Amino acid sequence: MIASPHQNYFTAQEYLQMEEQSDIKHEYIDGYIYAKPEVLDPHVTVAGNLAVLLRNYVRGSGCRVYMADMKARIESLNRFYYPDVMVTCDRRDRETPGYKRFPCLIVEVLSNYTEAFDRGDKFADYQTLESLQEYVLINTKRQRVECFRRNEQGLWVLQSYTSEHQSFRLNSVDFEETMATLYEDVVFE
Repeated sequence: MIASPHQNYFTAQEYLQMEEQSDIKHEYIDGYIYAKPEVLDPHVTVAGNLAVLLRNYVRGSGCRVYMADMKARIESLNRFYYPDVMVTCDRRDRETPGYKRFPCLIVEVLSNYTEAFDRGDKFADYQTLESLQEYVLINTKRQRVECFRRNEQGLWVLQSYTSEHQSFRLNSVDFEETMATLYEDVVFE
């Protein structure tokens, strides 16, 4: 996450207004904005592959799939993030066209610039979303998908999938696909 040259405090409403007119995306953390780093081809390719696969799978179910340009709002922490892929099946998310508050699945594709934040503070922030059932990290250096799932006790349990596995599973949306299809056309960094 890169600090914006504008290190003034912004309200959530000011951030949303500014973001509508900005040529670059910013994430919002408790009044401060941070420019999103640019991403490389493997990142965009794997995120696009997953978004298309999920969109085709949930078609007609009432669930919606969003990719990169839709914000996830964490009201309790005063945060807005841009997940790489997000799925919401909650009708209340139809009320807010600029952001979603009730995702069941959030996916972040890892890069050198974002991996520590995606694994650490951002994951901790996402865990406060009561609707979130699954948080997924996808590696772009090798075939590796890490699915963190909230169990019945509220604990986050990790299931990893690697190139040794034929497929991976996203329990939150009852979806299964091959690793080869997820990583189709990806040239590893």
